[in-house]
Amino acid sequence: MSKSDHFDIRKQGDAPHIRAPKPSDGPNVWRLIDAAGALDANSLYCNLLQCSHFAATCALAELDGEVIGWMSGHMPPDQPDTLFVWQVCVTDAARGLGLGQRLINSVLERPVSEQVRNVECTITKQNAASWALFHKVARTLDADLKSQPHFLRDTHLGGLHESEFRVTIGPFEANSPRSAKAA
Repeated sequence: MSKSDHFDIRKQGDAPHIRAPKPSDGPNVWRLIDAAGALDANSLYCNLLQCSHFAATCALAELDGEVIGWMSGHMPPDQPDTLFVWQVCVTDAARGLGLGQRLINSVLERPVSEQVRNVECTITKQNAASWALFHKVARTLDADLKSQPHFLRDTHLGGLHESEFRVTIGPFEANSPRSAKAA
């Protein structure tokens, strides 16, 4: 059981600190995703690469030295105006605090995102939490959200995983104050 299971974050005086990850965060990110159970697991090496090669487009939330939230993303090489959000993960104790959106906003506010005008991700049809998060992100950015089938269960995923819908939010104004708007 993690430390966050023993206390209520809502009663803590300090807000979670959000920052870009560093390579030494890889194992903690891997453990967080594994403990969540709802996300597809990546290899520890994949998370290490995210925390090093892709650190500028990933975000980590911690409270009292414990990792309580993670967002991985990248800019597709052929879409430099797009932040593709790969995974968002928040501990049970930190759910309902808007931390997922804060993680995304933290990346959008960085210099690396200066030209970003779209946010994309893929979501399975039944993932209500992710749909709610990305609808909230769209409202905050005052941008349209569009979705369409992208990776199909039988065509692309060998029947092993539910179909993924490509979600596109945007376009929105580059360098807009993304966290200043209330959802």
